[in-house]
Order: sequence, then structure tokens, then C-alpha cells
Amino acid sequence: MDIHEHQAKAILAEFGVPVPKGFVAFSPEQAAHAFRQLGGNNCVVKAQIHSGGRGAAGGVKLCKTEAEVRSFAATLLGKTLVTKQTGAGGKLVERLWVEEATDIAQEIYLGFVLDRKSERIMIVASGHGGMEIEDLAENDPDSLVRMVIDPAAGLVDYQARELAFRLGLKGSQVAQFATTLRACYRAYRDLDAMMVEINPLAITGAGDLVALDAKMSFDTNALYRRPQVEALRDPGQEDPRESSAHDNGLAYVGLEGDIGCIINGAGLAMATMDMIKLAGGEPANFLDIGGGASPARVVTAFRTVLTDPNVSVILVNIFAGINRCDWIAKGVVQAYEEVGLSLPVVVRLSGTNVEEGREIIRTSGLPLISADTLAEAARAAVRARPTPVAAE
Repeated sequence: MDIHEHQAKAILAEFGVPVPKGFVAFSPEQAAHAFRQLGGNNCVVKAQIHSGGRGAAGGVKLCKTEAEVRSFAATLLGKTLVTKQTGAGGKLVERLWVEEATDIAQEIYLGFVLDRKSERIMIVASGHGGMEIEDLAENDPDSLVRMVIDPAAGLVDYQARELAFRLGLKGSQVAQFATTLRACYRAYRDLDAMMVEINPLAITGAGDLVALDAKMSFDTNALYRRPQVEALRDPGQEDPRESSAHDNGLAYVGLEGDIGCIINGAGLAMATMDMIKLAGGEPANFLDIGGGASPARVVTAFRTVLTDPNVSVILVNIFAGINRCDWIAKGVVQAYEEVGLSLPVVVRLSGTNVEEGREIIRTSGLPLISADTLAEAARAAVRARPTPVAAE
């Protein structure tokens, strides 16, 4: 789960990271009021969307007067901002962050991420901040410094000092940097984060360190024990399909294809998507209904898949262990009755109560397409798609 910049800064500030003073604004009037609260001096107005690259897309501006703040806020609010990370659809700007301007002498990149290879938290830093990490890795790979944190010891002082020296920091900046590192690590660890990024971590003209931008992402599976984090969720910034699935407790990721998938188990879901592509099709989603899925949950899964207007056929692939094929079959039939399905549906069942499940499908009287194997189901789903109309 992602959060907004101003929310990430508020969290990091609680852990001890220095951040500029600022205010959230939901209207041009509130933005102008924030400018006055900041002393009526230069300020930076930033669009708050879950995406990087806002500055290059026109979503960030240094404003010198209240009139300039009000005008820029009126231009941004309600606008769909398209960045290189949002895709062509962009994201709607519904709030702004107005913060005091900072005298920048140098910019540093600092990120904490989960390194799955080492199964450790990794620090990635560079003395050249202000760029996306992908650009840094491509354009200046030698500037990247990586350091792995041992979970048994945590971030230790010598690592913080070593990283500061490798970034060229001196004097009091070393202690300030160490404080910022420890704060970021505690925030990452204590809140079940997946990523903490400060870019840039600026060195001011006075030689102090301050976080000018911040991003945080959190482990969705841990939100049940972090209600204070879940409260920061902004559904308006999420894919509406994924937002609907989240609200119904389903594991769902929207894709670009047209074959909707309802699967149990993440591994089987990945294998099903691979098989669909091998058969010449494109999956519309990843959806894991989980173990012990009731007929009602299967209906919910159908409703979720159908929120994607691109879906032209649905593939149900169940290998029942904890699940039961007869439950799934009843759910498929129930979905036809409740949702009013008109799309082709391919059903492949295997495992617990498979014969009972297949019998329910066979005697339903519905135009369901049965398959015995995954490969057969994938081919059937590809064949069931509407035939493209040839160009005249």
C-alpha cells in the first residue's frame, strides 16, 4: 500500500527525520492560507498523487506570491496528472502539499528496500539525488552505494558512519545523517514497510540535512496489525479494480489482457497466467480467492473480475485441497444467476470433491466450458474470446 508524500513525511518526522514545515490543501483557498501560515515567503506547491516524476509532469512549482500559489493550486486541483510512472491514464490530483522553500546546496538519494536475494533490508544511497533510482542506476551506477542490514543486529552505528563517509559527508553532517538513517530504519521495521525513500535528502546552504521528498510503501498483508497505517489509504489513487478487491478481502492485481482469472493459490495463479500467454492469450488479472472459498466468495470474485470492462472471457482454475470443488461449482452457478453473466466461462476443477463439482457444472444447464487440464483450459479460454473484426 502506498501513501502520499505528506503522510510519509509526517511518519518520518515522528521517528526523527528533519522535514520542511508544510500544510495539506484541498482547495486554492487552503493553499493560499498555507502560504500565509508559512510566513508569506517562497514556498513549494506539490501535487499529491501516488507517483514519482511529478516535477517533470508539471506537478511541482516554486511560488513567490500568494496569488501565484492560488493560481497554481487552481490549475492542479481536479487535474489528471500523467507522469512516466502513472501510465497514460494518469492520476487525479485531489490534494496539494504546500511547504516552505529550502536553500539546497546538495541533493542525496536515500532508500530502504527489501532485498529478496539476501532476505535483508538494503540501504541504497547516492550522492546525486533528485533523480529516479532507475535513472541513477543507468546513468551513474558508480554513485550507488548499497549496504545490507543484519536483522539480528539492526542498523549499527559504524554502518551509518561508513555510509556517510562514502557519500562525502563531513563534520556535523555525519551525525545528522546517522540520525536520519536510524529513524528511517525504525520506521521501516516498526510499521512493516516495504520501501522508505527520501529523494532528495538535501544538504542546505547552512549545512543541515532535510528530507525534501519522501515515499513509503507498506506490506498489505500486515495492515491488519497496523491500523494507523491502513487509515492513510487513499482509494482514489488506486486501480478501482484493486480497490474493490481489497474491500472484499481478495488478492487481486489488474493487468492489461482480456481473459479474467479466478484461481486459488498464488503459484497456481502465476502458472495459469503463463499458460494463457503460451496459448496465445493475455490475462486480465491475477486473482487468488484463497483457501476454503465459499460459493458467496466465488460470486464476489466474479463481481471483482467483471469490474474490468476489458474482460471478454473468464477462466476458473481450482486445485482443491482446503477448498472443495463442489463449493466452487456452486459459486460459479450462483454467479450466473446473481450477476447475469453473458461472457464465456471456462471451468477447470481438480482435487477435493472434483466429481461432485464437475457434476454440478454438467447438470447446471448453463453454457459453461469444462476442461480437465490447465493447458486445455487455457486453450479453451483463448478460443472463447470474441473473434476480432477484420479491418475493411
